[in-house]
Amino acid sequence: MKSLAVLVLATTTILNAQSFVTGQGARAVIGQRSFTLQKPGASDSQLGAAGGLALVGDTLFVVDSSRVFAENQNHRVLIFPNISTQLPSPKASLPWAGDTRCPVCGGTASTVIGQTDFTKTSIGVTQSTLRNPTAAASNGQVLAIADTNNNRVLIWLNIPTANGTPADVVIGQANFTSNGVNFGGSGSTPSARGLRGPQGLWIQDGRLYIADTQNNRVLIFNSIPRSNGASADLVLGAPDFTTFVQSDLVQATLSSTPSNMLSPVAVTSDGTRLFVTDLGHNRVLIWNRIPTQNATPVDVVVGQPDATSTTENLAYVANNSSRLCPSNGRDAETGDPTYPAACGATLNFPRFALSDGTRLFIADSGNDRVLVYNEIPNSNGKFADVILGQFTDEILQDDFQRVSAVDTLRTPSSLAWDGTNLYVSDPFNHRVVVYTPGDTRLPVTGVRNAASRDIFALTAITFTANPKENDEVRILIDDLEYKYKAVRDDAIAQVVRGLVAAINAGAGDSKVLATANVIANQLILTARVGGVTGNAITYAITFSDAPQITVATANGTLGGGQDAAQIAPGTLISILGEDLADETVSAPEGVVDLPQTLGNVELYIDGIRAPLLFVSPTEIRSQMPWEVSDSTSASVYVRRLDRNNRVLTTTAIGVPIIPQNPGIFAIEGGTDPRPVRAAHSSSSALGVVSVDGSVRENDTATVTIEDRPYTYTVKSGDTIAGVRNALVELINGDERVRATPSTVFTRIILQSRVAGPEGEGIAYSASVSSGASVLLTALGSTLCCASREGAPVTEEDPARPGEVITIYAAGLGFLRETGDQVTGSIYRGPADNTTNSPVDDAQVGGRTANVLFARLVPGRVGMYEVQLQLNTDIPTNPQTQMWIAQLGYISNIVSIPVVNPNPTN
Repeated sequence: MKSLAVLVLATTTILNAQSFVTGQGARAVIGQRSFTLQKPGASDSQLGAAGGLALVGDTLFVVDSSRVFAENQNHRVLIFPNISTQLPSPKASLPWAGDTRCPVCGGTASTVIGQTDFTKTSIGVTQSTLRNPTAAASNGQVLAIADTNNNRVLIWLNIPTANGTPADVVIGQANFTSNGVNFGGSGSTPSARGLRGPQGLWIQDGRLYIADTQNNRVLIFNSIPRSNGASADLVLGAPDFTTFVQSDLVQATLSSTPSNMLSPVAVTSDGTRLFVTDLGHNRVLIWNRIPTQNATPVDVVVGQPDATSTTENLAYVANNSSRLCPSNGRDAETGDPTYPAACGATLNFPRFALSDGTRLFIADSGNDRVLVYNEIPNSNGKFADVILGQFTDEILQDDFQRVSAVDTLRTPSSLAWDGTNLYVSDPFNHRVVVYTPGDTRLPVTGVRNAASRDIFALTAITFTANPKENDEVRILIDDLEYKYKAVRDDAIAQVVRGLVAAINAGAGDSKVLATANVIANQLILTARVGGVTGNAITYAITFSDAPQITVATANGTLGGGQDAAQIAPGTLISILGEDLADETVSAPEGVVDLPQTLGNVELYIDGIRAPLLFVSPTEIRSQMPWEVSDSTSASVYVRRLDRNNRVLTTTAIGVPIIPQNPGIFAIEGGTDPRPVRAAHSSSSALGVVSVDGSVRENDTATVTIEDRPYTYTVKSGDTIAGVRNALVELINGDERVRATPSTVFTRIILQSRVAGPEGEGIAYSASVSSGASVLLTALGSTLCCASREGAPVTEEDPARPGEVITIYAAGLGFLRETGDQVTGSIYRGPADNTTNSPVDDAQVGGRTANVLFARLVPGRVGMYEVQLQLNTDIPTNPQTQMWIAQLGYISNIVSIPVVNPNPTN
């Protein structure tokens, strides 16, 4: 296996100029307190179904309403003055003292239009109210708003500074209280004065442009109207102002020509060209010069192979991939070429197109993405250079049912550009996200758990009914079959464990590792190889005839494998890339608080200046802030000052945030599985007793040390943990052994009072009264395996079966206790702590290890220790494989040397 760092760096490129990168994340967000909050509402800083955007003179206008059926249509327009000071500059150094959750999540409006205050969301047909506005435009003096459901455009001759300011002029109606369609015309016959559901506006060089959506046209006013019901001077999309529009969609024609439109929803200009987003024809129209005649034919189309549709090219359909995309193979039966569902040249109900004079940006709403063309297309059907909101141009993630993330969009509806940042309205996520190009490309998979640097595909197969005797369950994993036959009184748990044993038997299945989640009746399959290749592994469940046992999903594929880690709050992380620093610098040894600047490098996570352990040209090591626990995704970028005193920044990337995702520290370098960093846990011999079952009054539980029994009688109101603790107290009176409770599961750890081999061989056993509900299991028969506490486990000093070892991990998440967990600071205790998400499984050599402790290490930043008792019959193997898991999240697989002094075992 190649080094992961090499693979990541191979995809990293130093950008010649600040550029956007496919799959990059947003750097900032407006309308929510974090990137993924998705909280709907109405205030001066909280957005609902944010739609149209306009930006001029450092003032951002946000139309807090849309036509895409997102929740919380707030029927208003918010004005954000001095937006460049409300959001930090990408080049700025942002101090952080732990007092702000997300310094790049902001924006406070000064004025609301359409409502009398920031909390109201009413509708109306007056001089100061709106009904589903969708667009705004301004030249710095005049403000225009498309009041879509009132079939009008309102104009303020001066940008309002007071809430609810009434408009000065109305277009599309004779007065401010009318809202009929096609004023000056009749029914489906428009006029030069009427409108029908306008959704797009633009002001450029004194002209007003209106996308008159339901009349399938764009109107151009050569000057800003100053009286109600003004007539347009020019029309595009129709030969004249009165051409009949078929309102019956069943009878309407879909064919496209160079001079027609179908539901245009946006019109913009860069001062030279005109861009119209032709929603119904799934294309963007480009005129290389501002038209001066009615029905001027378009010069270039984006999203279709030609401006004129035919029965062969179908130049109006959404995602016209067979005419625009390269073939991705051939049909197995017909031999005909096949095509992806979409590619970088296709569009699916686009809603906005915008140019900065050089680049072209398109909100490809139906594909949940924004296309970036580094040069304005000069021929039909061009491919985009960059995709925002998706990770490739062909594989589209459907975000309809997903939570929001830093690097995804759901039906992006409008765009704005301030010369540095691209603003994208994201109505279903109730936000406006801000994308910023970078000097250096940070790989979209560049943030990893510093301990385990890979993510494995997995699936959870849920069984839904207990089996009857002789039910046979078969699972086919790709081309290998495994089976388990139920015996009398088996429950689902036994079936799951039986399948796990079959799949993992011997060397185990070559493609997957099987684990049991008996609490949820699940068989979990995890790819042995990290990354996306595991997503192709298939499984299928079949049964013998007339089974009683059932399964929720009988077949499918593993999923979730990718080249970026899902990170838990507090995780020690590695950021892999290129040109991240000029030199290699480490934080000083023994510091209580890690520095936030190291080697002139700063790392920002949701705008939080993160603590730094180490920086180098190809790697930064840090800690994921505990503060991101309220999010499912975090924005990460790097800022640095180079040797020439230039401030350089990377593109931002999105990092998935989950409650826990363990990684085991192993020796750096080499191939996986790497040797674990493990230590012998005790200088004294140890033994373990497991306390399980349930409590019933007057049951007795006994632990016997040699010939000395310690018995506890269960009392009313006891718990299993209470029984365990009572036995610990009794055993601590023993002359040769002391007892402590484990923090994971309900176990008793027995330890010889004498260090060294002299304490080995002390016999112990466990028993309960006849028919008792409480269960006691001695996980061994004698205390064993005294070693030198803290000494590393090596091939020269290997682990022994039955021994308790300590491994070190990252990413185990929050503690159950309310301890001192401060980002970038050493953990100050208490030492007796345990993780909130238990380490509920550990496998060493294909056998279950007993998890005794999983806790944060005092005096260290983000470091956990996990103590495990090895199974007593592990065979000798210098490369015994092991892993741990938390609630189905499996760590990296590492190796540990084990020597069994009794090979016959």
